[in-house]
Amino acid sequence: MHSERGVSRRGFISSAAAGLSYLALAPVAIRAGDSDWRNRVLPGSSLLQEEADDYDALAKLNFNENPYGPSEPVLKAMTKAFKYSMRYGYPDGGVASAIAKHHGVARSNILLGAGSGEILEVVGLTFLDHGKKVVGVDPTYGSVYVHASGIDADAIKIPLLGDYRQDIPALIDATNKHYREVGFVYLCNPNNPSGRTVSAAEVRQLLDGIPEDVPVLIDEAYHHYVEDPEYATSIPYVIEGRRVIITRTFSKLFGMAAIRLGFAISTPEMIDLMRPYSTGSVNALVKWGAVAAMEDTEAQQRVRKVTLELRNKAIRELATMGYEVIPSETNFFMMRTGRPVQDVITAFRQRGVAVGRPFPPMLEYLRVSIGTEEEMLRFMAAFKEIFPQ
Repeated sequence: MHSERGVSRRGFISSAAAGLSYLALAPVAIRAGDSDWRNRVLPGSSLLQEEADDYDALAKLNFNENPYGPSEPVLKAMTKAFKYSMRYGYPDGGVASAIAKHHGVARSNILLGAGSGEILEVVGLTFLDHGKKVVGVDPTYGSVYVHASGIDADAIKIPLLGDYRQDIPALIDATNKHYREVGFVYLCNPNNPSGRTVSAAEVRQLLDGIPEDVPVLIDEAYHHYVEDPEYATSIPYVIEGRRVIITRTFSKLFGMAAIRLGFAISTPEMIDLMRPYSTGSVNALVKWGAVAAMEDTEAQQRVRKVTLELRNKAIRELATMGYEVIPSETNFFMMRTGRPVQDVITAFRQRGVAVGRPFPPMLEYLRVSIGTEEEMLRFMAAFKEIFPQ
């Protein structure tokens, strides 16, 4: 079953690549000095430019990105890596070993992916076989559940508690009740979209409360923004040899969302199980950039500091106006609007501000990513128009 899924996935990717190659090789005559060649090579390219202009004009507070982008040392490293852009077996800066060293594990504990999203898919392909189910809360980062449904797997979803935390006893009960059907347990920590953490004690409670052979996937995409003293990374459980998979990403603090690099940290045995489902599609530029990004601690501290300051300022202002905002340990926050959130999202978009999508069942709650100071000022100005006092 594993190999059939792996072949099917790769077959699709190969077909898509073949189609793109055909388009790329289609003959196009370009005359020297032809200033209009782009419009002939790419029909509608002026429309594409208009779309790009519209996108650039938005205050982008919808995808939990780092709005400042890669730091100067990272840009320099990626620029130097362009010389490998035509090569397959290029030097990659030792990125996997650098990630391993940075997190205090061995190279054999690391699996790279094109963003942590790919790693989440790889986990699904590996462990949701033969009708297995994923156990997790709702709402959370729904990519895991979407992927499960795409491979004919199912999910057991536990509602958040009244204070928007994850219900650890309920996750334990559901896992034990459905033990023979469970492929893995999913824990997003801090949780997206609620922004709340699961404490170190609760993580241990979960791991000790379920059968030891059940894999637990812990998504730590927002780890770098946490201030909660009760929180801790779960990497030590990997070192202990537990069946734990930690996912991390360079898309948040490091500002590299569009060039895609994520990774798993797990036991060598778990990594070996997952590796056949990995596409190996990580590009040369992001590998070199990632090594430089981990070394640039000054940039990390700068981005973290300004992000948390702007987040806390926005939350205080909204609370002063009487709005409930869920305590956040991330680079976003979630607030209760008292209105259907899709209408609120549309109203913001009409004012040039992109905010987060609906997260059922919390359909009166709005998720807002932290942008630059100018973007947050635009958000507050739009908010006061949409919700006049």
